[in-house]
Amino acid sequence: LHHPDMICVVQHAPSVSVTVGEELGLKAGNDVCGKMHAALRRLGFKRVFDTSFTADLTIMEEGSELIDRIKNRKPLPLLSSCSPGWVKFVEEFYPEFIPNVSTCKSPQQMMGAIIKSFFAERENIDPRKIFSVSIMPCTAKKFEADRPEMKQDSLPDIDAVLTTRELGRMLQLFGIDLENMPNEPADSPFGQRSTAGKLFGATGGVAEAAVRSVYFLMTGKELPIQELKALRGTDPVKEAHLQIGDLEVGVAVCSGLSNARRILDQVREGRDDLHFIEVMTCPGGCIAGGGQPINTDPTAVAKRMQTLYKIDRTEQLRVSHQNEEVQRLYREFLGEPNSHKAHELLHTHYAARKVLI
Repeated sequence: LHHPDMICVVQHAPSVSVTVGEELGLKAGNDVCGKMHAALRRLGFKRVFDTSFTADLTIMEEGSELIDRIKNRKPLPLLSSCSPGWVKFVEEFYPEFIPNVSTCKSPQQMMGAIIKSFFAERENIDPRKIFSVSIMPCTAKKFEADRPEMKQDSLPDIDAVLTTRELGRMLQLFGIDLENMPNEPADSPFGQRSTAGKLFGATGGVAEAAVRSVYFLMTGKELPIQELKALRGTDPVKEAHLQIGDLEVGVAVCSGLSNARRILDQVREGRDDLHFIEVMTCPGGCIAGGGQPINTDPTAVAKRMQTLYKIDRTEQLRVSHQNEEVQRLYREFLGEPNSHKAHELLHTHYAARKVLI
């Protein structure tokens, strides 16, 4: 943090702002996003970015990938790739589905990639002088950041990952009173986010965000009903079928790998009505990740989820494709979704892993 020759930057996952307060004695479901930005600056981070920005970027890439697969008869259903435990599960136990896994990097890795490319270029900084930290709800994000595929020119997208609990301990160690911090915004150019990006923190949120933007990208119109109730809540498996233009699109959401196994087995046996499947390793999604505060309140996860839904309900920018900072990133740097440059920086590949049983 205080190395004179390094610029230490940080990003935080969508769910962290509604959970980190619990580590410091606040009630479950308390959104402390602005206070957390202030606290991270007091710790010494030179830039504070919101990973919900790259959740929006993920939707632009993944939504375009889904449309391309539908139009060009490429492998379907498209499987989400945000949860590293889930991706590793496919690599180990369902390698025949690797062609179905989205090539999009997770929002964490996308943010790391554009920090060390677009941001470094814009600020005239040598990317080797940037130390990029992410604060995540998930212990498996440490594994993901260390994957050999997650590098550009031998530079890792992400240099270090802290869990929500580790951030809480760090704030305590530095004597920072989170509750009494002022509210501060995230830094440009990766500070704006839609509420769709924020929904990534709950099971079903990736699918709901994707449907909102895929509907627009396919029809040129906004989805009439923004809140997709069928994809919300804590049920371990949820499904919805929506009419998008002339196509009935099938979407499934699974939280917990045993439930994902059930859906994959159905697809393996011939089920063909699903176009997109979102899977989160942790039951409930990232709000219940392995790096989140351990709360004895049995309603804590539901309260965290309801806070994310309230944010979505009360803010104006609710769709990823209307995020102006994301659109500016395409205009000034990436070109368009799924462009050659986007594939170089924002996409990756996976391979079968041998596992002893």
